[in-house]
Amino acid sequence: MIVAQKIKTQVVVLGAGPGGYSAAFRCADLGKKVILVENYSNLGGVCLNVGCIPSKTLLHFSKLLREMKLFANYGLVSIDKIQINFDKLLSWKKKIIDKLAFGLNNMSSLRKIRIIHGYGKFIDSNVLRVESNSDIFEIYFDYAIIATGSQSMQLSCISYNDSRIWNSTDALKLQKVPDKLLIVGAGVIGLEMATIYSALGSKIDLVEISENLIPILDDDIIKIFTKCIRGQFNLILGTKITMVSCKKEGIFVSMKKNDNLLPDVKLYDGLLVAIGRTPNSRFLGVDLLGVKLDSHGFIVVNKQMCTSLSHIFAVGDVVGQPMLAHKSIYEGHVAAEVIAGLNSYFDPKVIPFVIYTDPELAWVGLTEKIAQEKNISHESAVFPWLASGRAVSSNYQQGVTKLLFDKSTHKIIGGTVIGTNSSELLGEIGLAIEMGCDAEDISMTMHAHPTLYESIGLAASIYEGSITDILNIKARSN
Repeated sequence: MIVAQKIKTQVVVLGAGPGGYSAAFRCADLGKKVILVENYSNLGGVCLNVGCIPSKTLLHFSKLLREMKLFANYGLVSIDKIQINFDKLLSWKKKIIDKLAFGLNNMSSLRKIRIIHGYGKFIDSNVLRVESNSDIFEIYFDYAIIATGSQSMQLSCISYNDSRIWNSTDALKLQKVPDKLLIVGAGVIGLEMATIYSALGSKIDLVEISENLIPILDDDIIKIFTKCIRGQFNLILGTKITMVSCKKEGIFVSMKKNDNLLPDVKLYDGLLVAIGRTPNSRFLGVDLLGVKLDSHGFIVVNKQMCTSLSHIFAVGDVVGQPMLAHKSIYEGHVAAEVIAGLNSYFDPKVIPFVIYTDPELAWVGLTEKIAQEKNISHESAVFPWLASGRAVSSNYQQGVTKLLFDKSTHKIIGGTVIGTNSSELLGEIGLAIEMGCDAEDISMTMHAHPTLYESIGLAASIYEGSITDILNIKARSN
């Protein structure tokens, strides 16, 4: 029988993903004694080990593949056949993960944070029990920060005992590139995985139960985005899976659209379920302590990331949407600062969103749809990348930069960008919204030429009526 080792600390952080390690590091920097508990062998959680970082690594590779094939089609290079060394590709991916994990471990060591690998469960309001392969620990704490993240949701009509049925973690292992792959769910994960596997050679059907792709975004943006990605994979909207049968010759799938069963049963070599994620909260024992959960299992917190127990905090995916690493990091800092006695709150004006497809789709702040719902008097300004010297010279001319302004104050309230590296363009837009900039502030700020971010200043000058790079509609109407 293994006897539990009893440990005392000021703060225990359960989960070492972006929210967890950020909270732990901030607590240590503020003078607290910290223990960090993580079930992965590496720090970084899902994001670093089986999520954000490996997927972006493969997305970068898939983008290079597309560009090589494109330039070959233009006759600029001669490529008979691109052969992918999957063993070296996986090794390259692992090296990137290990390098970043080493950095996190080093930062933990320098901050004198003790790391315990294992699964944690609360057995008392001030005691966390952690079980590892060979040891059991009982950690007595003054404060706890729960950062246990989320896991992939499953479809009830699918048996997950077949190796050809994947979740996102399975897909990132690159064990096989199916000739025909069905991806269920056209959210962020589904779209990004479709981008990767289409570049690697799979013929992909991407099925989505909603009639609209990314319903929060404006119709003009979705129209452009859909046109860009339709050449990569087949979108099947307003459709749900009704039956999945795994047989030796493949995976047979029946679908239903608008309550009508589609006549053809389709055959696939692989199936990826990407219908969303659910919080890792059910097996922590927090509900027995009196920590409140909502109907979906998310831990309820206030703006200081405090749960219904004043000494227990929660951050990241486990507290609800949006499930984003940068949101988790922000929340982790808030929780740590509150524990240290600082007057800190989670109160950002805007949170940036990015889908790392090819091209990328990114937005921050309000869309026109939301502005209309909130009865905000607004006006949009759209700059086409076809008029951008950098975009055209880099073969990225299909993009657009769209800014949204409050007509009464002329302040920027939102922005959406389609195009390569659009995620990098959100920084200026987000800062402008946080700082309360108006269109003139942005248009009068000198932007380097030729650059992609120059499109932000040009979109603002469209609103201002001072644009010269394209036809100035406002000037002609005066």
